[in-house]
Amino acid sequence: MTENDNSLIRVRDVVLALSLLSRLPVRVGAYTRSAEAAWAYPLVGVVLGALAALGGLVAQWIGLPDLLAALVALGLLIVLSGAMHEDGLADSADGLWGGWDRKKRLEIMKDSHIGSYGVLALILSLGARWCALWLVFEIGPATGAIALIAAATLSRGVMPALMAALPHARATGLSHRVGRVTPMTAALALALAGVFAIAMLGGAGVTAALCAGLAALGTGAIARAKIGGQTGDILGATQQIAEIAVLFSLLV
Repeated sequence: MTENDNSLIRVRDVVLALSLLSRLPVRVGAYTRSAEAAWAYPLVGVVLGALAALGGLVAQWIGLPDLLAALVALGLLIVLSGAMHEDGLADSADGLWGGWDRKKRLEIMKDSHIGSYGVLALILSLGARWCALWLVFEIGPATGAIALIAAATLSRGVMPALMAALPHARATGLSHRVGRVTPMTAALALALAGVFAIAMLGGAGVTAALCAGLAALGTGAIARAKIGGQTGDILGATQQIAEIAVLFSLLV
């Protein structure tokens, strides 16, 4: 395989990752490297985080207070991702804490209806992210933008690691269709996210990356104990929790 062929594959991997984790108008056609393309998940975070941060900066530029600028940025981030991670968080909260055994938990997670645990998880998650973004935007426009991009990048960079470390909890669903990620692909995603975080944040990027990793480890441990593996909902919950952990670490 030539260098040009490798470059084309990498570009297609990025496009595939964008088509999977965002609502950006990108198309990949007949392309089967779903699991192999997981290394590009952090790049999706860079793109979505940059677009959301730009929206927040524009809101500040036209005179909106930091409170509303943070809300604009958060709203854009949710819209650009199609709220898929928020949906995963809600379903995971309902299933993991609403069922008494593995089978019932998976049934609840598959149900499109949202329960009390899911509602509370969304309220807490949105509140935590909004408040954290508000505080970093108060520090300065550039600080807020960089924090948002770093959080979006690192939180998506840890997802492939969970896909590699845990088996599929069910034989259907989005995560199962994507496939099992290899340790090498997961390591590449982690390294890419870490490099971006350190380049944007300096020494604080190391702490932020560690916090994202700990958030993923904790979520993965709960998922393994309660349903025996991971699903697309678990991956979405991991992204949300890791994003909050990164933002909080930057405030500390």
